[in-house]
Formats: sequence, structure tokens, C-alpha cells
Amino acid sequence: MLPNFITPSLRLRALTHRSYLNEHADVTEDNERLEYLGDAVIDLIVAEWLYHRLPEMKEGRLTRLRSALVRTEQLAAFARALKLGEQLRIGKGEEDNGGRMRDSMLCDTFEALIGAYYLDSGMEAVAAFMRPLLQPVLDDLLHEETDGDSKSRLQEWSQAEHKFTPQYIITHTHGPDHQRTFTAQVIIQGQVVGEGTGRNKRAAEQAAAKDALTKLGLL
Repeated sequence: MLPNFITPSLRLRALTHRSYLNEHADVTEDNERLEYLGDAVIDLIVAEWLYHRLPEMKEGRLTRLRSALVRTEQLAAFARALKLGEQLRIGKGEEDNGGRMRDSMLCDTFEALIGAYYLDSGMEAVAAFMRPLLQPVLDDLLHEETDGDSKSRLQEWSQAEHKFTPQYIITHTHGPDHQRTFTAQVIIQGQVVGEGTGRNKRAAEQAAAKDALTKLGLL
């Protein structure tokens, strides 16, 4: 759900791509300056939130987590969750080329929305809006870090015991684009030895590897 704006025109500008101006002479402002501002606001909010949320974590890990939370694909996922693509005002050419669903455009639109909301309501309002979006993604990232060596450990065991590299296949996907869950299986010598689910393919494969290690008595 989008935040409530005191100044609705800022929200509309955030949802206006420059291609829209080419076909609508009465519209004179696009979202690019808001995107520039929103990019900086997001970086600061995520950095400060991680700093307080994880007080014992070292700078290097905080930096890696921040990078994962603000990467283009992740901000595009937030945009999809908010259905920004459906509300974006774009030109016909961009529409025909699938711009409404393109990660880069959705990421830019999310940044513009955050920039607009910052101007409209201030930093704390933006932080309060973003925290519920960030928390489940952070939980997944921390879980992946905990289980991060499962695939490596399974591969080492499989190559030592069977001279075989485990293979991973995605067997199911569930849910809409912004809440998709993946199910993966890991196969060694033609046998399914583990299965797991995750919010992305990498997390599902890690979960499958951990399941295999557990069943093999290696955890």
C-alpha cells in the first residue's frame, strides 16, 4: 500500500516517466530528479536501520547487506509489491517495449516515490514506510548467511564420496511476482537427496542442500 501524501502532485510526479512528457505537452515534470533524491534517501535509511538493527555486526557485513537491500532487483521487487508498474505514467513506446515491468524502470520509480515522500513528509515517515518492506528481506539474507556454506559442504562431500557434482532443479514456483516462493531439489547420481523452499532460487537451493546434509547425517 502506498503512503499517504500531503501533496498529491509529488506522488503523481514520482509516477511520471520522461517518455510520458513526449506525448503529453501539458505535463512538464518527470520523476528523474526525484529518483536522484530517493536513491540517496534509501541509502541513508537502509544504512542507519542496519546500524541500529544489528549493533554487533562488523562494517564489512553491514555493507554487503546494505548492497543486497538496495540493488536494482530488490528495489524493483518492492515496486512490484506496491503495484507501481500499474500506476506508472509512461509513453506508448516504452509501454510497447515492456517498460512497465522492467526492473530498471521499476527500481527508478521506487526511488522516485521515496524521494517524493521524503519531500512530502520527512525522513522519519519514509523510514517507517520502508521498515516493513526491508525486514523480511533482511531475515532471508541473514538466513542465507547462516546456511551459506550448505551447497559448498554438500558438493565437497559428493565429490569425495561419488566423484559427482550435485545438480539443482527448480521444481515449483508459487505466488505472484512480488511474493514468489521457489522450491528446489538437489540430485546426486540421479537420486533426489534434498528439497527446500525460498524467496528466490538461490535461497531455495541452499535450503535443499541443507535438507540433504541433514538427511545424510552431515549436520
